[in-house]
Amino acid sequence: MVIASNLIAEGIEEILYEVLSAGESELLVANPTADVLESLVSVATHFDGELPTVRVIADEPLLKDVVDDFIVASNAADLVEEGVLSLTTGGVDDQNSLIVTEHAVLSLVTTDEQVAALVTDDEEFVASAYETYTTAWEEAPEFKLRTPSISVVRESLATELSEDVQTDFDTVLSSLQTARGDGQGLDEVTISLLVAAKNDILLYDISKWGEDIGIASKATFSRTKTKLEDLGLVDTEKVPIDVGRPRLRLKLGDDRLRQADADQLAGVAQSLLT
Repeated sequence: MVIASNLIAEGIEEILYEVLSAGESELLVANPTADVLESLVSVATHFDGELPTVRVIADEPLLKDVVDDFIVASNAADLVEEGVLSLTTGGVDDQNSLIVTEHAVLSLVTTDEQVAALVTDDEEFVASAYETYTTAWEEAPEFKLRTPSISVVRESLATELSEDVQTDFDTVLSSLQTARGDGQGLDEVTISLLVAAKNDILLYDISKWGEDIGIASKATFSRTKTKLEDLGLVDTEKVPIDVGRPRLRLKLGDDRLRQADADQLAGVAQSLLT
């Protein structure tokens, strides 16, 4: 099915789903807004059919801002590892976000209430646009994600710590819309420490896991633990070891957190942080 008529929907997710379902072998997304890129990753992550190859060219500052959200970045990393998604950095002159295929060009236009994809399938124009944006994408530098894929995170949590930790991590993450740590959601280090505290995991073990897979350094985990401890969200107890200084076992430090189920943990923690 080739997209040959304009699409109008209440949200960008509906438009993107229609585009991904159109049977094209590849899409080129140029000049996406943050909302378009976040929605593209979300829709592609949950898509239940065969995905086309999706090539993105976007401004580097926008890409950096979008992938500052761990949820978006870790899912995008999964898509990159699967060979579905590639990200490049480069400026394009268009005011609107464009989706370019071999058969159509779609310009995304957003109003307060709806989103439209204005489509042209004029063969000469489409061929010119496809060549132009393909060349721009090929010449643009690759944008490398530093966030581990969510698949790696899940697998390593289960094998390195426990399946309970992995399940709780997933549950907490799914209860959040964003994971930035800027007031819009807890960041990945805070989430990891809270889940570790819920499961009585050693600070050494969770911070080593986080550093090994690329979440953050041990020092970052330690600083965040100190902040959460000062705020009363986590507590620690010393655990003697055969050689060296005792290690610290993480515990939840507030009764409201201890009584919360995993899907409530993030909400309770955010309320205590504000």
